[in-house]
Amino acid sequence: MDPRETGLDLDPRYDASGLVTAVATDRDGRLLMVAHMNAEALAETLRQGEAVFWSRSRARLWKKGETSGHVLRVAEIRVDCDQDALWLICDPAGPACHTGAASCFYRRIENGELVRV
Repeated sequence: MDPRETGLDLDPRYDASGLVTAVATDRDGRLLMVAHMNAEALAETLRQGEAVFWSRSRARLWKKGETSGHVLRVAEIRVDCDQDALWLICDPAGPACHTGAASCFYRRIENGELVRV
């Protein structure tokens, strides 16, 4: 078995673009958002205690809430078994979504159409 999967060393398995998926929830497990981190974003998140991601659209580091003030204070970070995804357990300082919704997942698909939940 791969030591990355059973050991205690942090060794993220970044994809070809140098990214891992990062899922953010609140402490109650409510899904807030999904984003990506590179090594620098993960290091900054660990250093600051607030979520920093790699913005693929901006092609730069992006601190969640850098303009809105709605930062995600990170209480805990967990890594999945093969270290290719991260789970950020957060205390959000406001809505997680740039639309003002509490979660980026504020719509569901019903009969092929989107419906607000």
